[in-house]
Amino acid sequence: MLAFLDASAIIYLLEGDARTRSAVRQVLKDLGRRDATPTLAVSALSRLECRERPLRESDTQALEQLDTFFTDPGLSVIALDTVVLDKATELRAHHGLRTPDAIQAASLLAVNPDGAFVTGDGDFEKIPGLRVHRIPR
Repeated sequence: MLAFLDASAIIYLLEGDARTRSAVRQVLKDLGRRDATPTLAVSALSRLECRERPLRESDTQALEQLDTFFTDPGLSVIALDTVVLDKATELRAHHGLRTPDAIQAASLLAVNPDGAFVTGDGDFEKIPGLRVHRIPR
């Protein structure tokens, strides 16, 4: 199974308070019960979205933690290719998503429509076929 983390899930996992980090881990643990070896995946866009605040605030510790996360050999990073961008355009046109959100959803749907989409954002629940696993807050 592919467990896709959007930018909010990554930020909650790495920078959230203890309760929020625990909530993300619990969602991933629950997904792991269905598949003993779920593969973690992210969109290449998440690197930009997650690194913006630490760069703006010169938070080198957060940047190092994010760089370690994004370069982990076990992480699947989904490139922003034509297939993903075309799917994102379709999602934006038909569901009114903001461009970054459309790209996040399209990244999973283009690669593995049966994968789990882990997010803190309820807007994704309106996308037909996207298997949203919302992080409780």
